[in-house]
Amino acid sequence: MRIDPRVRFATIFDINGTILFSAHRDGVTNLLSPEENKKALDQAIDAWKSRNEYANKIGKGKYVLAVYEKIKRITMPLDEEYFLYITTEANADHDKIIEKALKLKQDALHAPEGMP
Repeated sequence: MRIDPRVRFATIFDINGTILFSAHRDGVTNLLSPEENKKALDQAIDAWKSRNEYANKIGKGKYVLAVYEKIKRITMPLDEEYFLYITTEANADHDKIIEKALKLKQDALHAPEGMP
C-alpha cells in the first residue's frame, strides 16, 4: 500500500484462492462486493494457470496488467504458489507501481533468513 498513493487495494493469495493478506486504502470505496472480489481472484488464478501452459516455451510470466475504465488491476506471482493482486486508480502510473512491486519481491527473495 505504501508504494504509491493511487494503490486502492492489495491482496496476497495462494494458488487455491486462499487470501493470506488483504488491505484497502482508507477512504477508498470498494467497487466490488466481497463475493465479486473473491470471484475476480479466482478468475485471476484460472487465467494465470492457463498462461503457465506455455511457460516452457515463452518463459514464466512476470505480471499481468488489466486496464478498466475505473481501475487498473495488476496480478503477479510471488513464487510458484503465492500471488500479489493490486488494484489502482485508473490514472495511476502502473509502470512505476509494477516496478516498485517487482523490487519489493526481489528484496524479499534476497532477504536473510528470518528477515521480513
